[in-house]
Amino acid sequence: YVMLLTLSPYTPRFRDRVSPPGVMIRPYLNGFTIAFNVSQPNTWQPYVDSMHHFLAAYDDKVQEEKNIECVPGQYFIQGENDSEEKKACQFKRSLLQNCSGIEDPTFGYSKGQPCILLKMNRIIGYRPGAGVPVSVDCKVQKGNESHLRSVDFYPGNGTFDLMYYPYYGKFTHVNYTSPLVAMHFTDVQKNYLVPIQCRLNGKGIINDLNSDRFLGRIIFTLNIGK
Repeated sequence: YVMLLTLSPYTPRFRDRVSPPGVMIRPYLNGFTIAFNVSQPNTWQPYVDSMHHFLAAYDDKVQEEKNIECVPGQYFIQGENDSEEKKACQFKRSLLQNCSGIEDPTFGYSKGQPCILLKMNRIIGYRPGAGVPVSVDCKVQKGNESHLRSVDFYPGNGTFDLMYYPYYGKFTHVNYTSPLVAMHFTDVQKNYLVPIQCRLNGKGIINDLNSDRFLGRIIFTLNIGK
């Protein structure tokens, strides 16, 4: 009991062996294969519904009410008091532009040009990129590279802005919403299984560890039928 009293409920006691972040995608419904036929709305509507549900917390009005505007390009360092409630920076879904679901409520799925969101795992106190924003790239993981001809990234050029870090934990960073990078696959070979690998790139990032497919990268398959 005495030893438990020395532990903080806000931050881990030892953080010297925290590994670089892993990543995850949305939508995530039935594993890491996103398969649908453009001409059959019932095959892609579940992905669209999942995206709208996930992005509800990112609605512009919600973010404006709960969070603050921060200064881009620099870490948002807040007070030394672990128990003090921290402010969170706004991440509005409108930043995702063509992948926001605002102008195109189907996120491109109705056109065979699906949007997929990439989210970096939360690590308390971690400052990714050592002062330089972490970026994202995507390519064919194995096979014909020409099957993936075009990908657009939002916001900007597909980076995680420094202002969303560090994360202070769920007890004090109560309104924190993880920043996202949207990947808009605007030109993918139809009627093929296309394995895609999307990676984080930046100082301190590990993205080539064969024993962990989620550390700094993620692999999924697109199967878009006409």
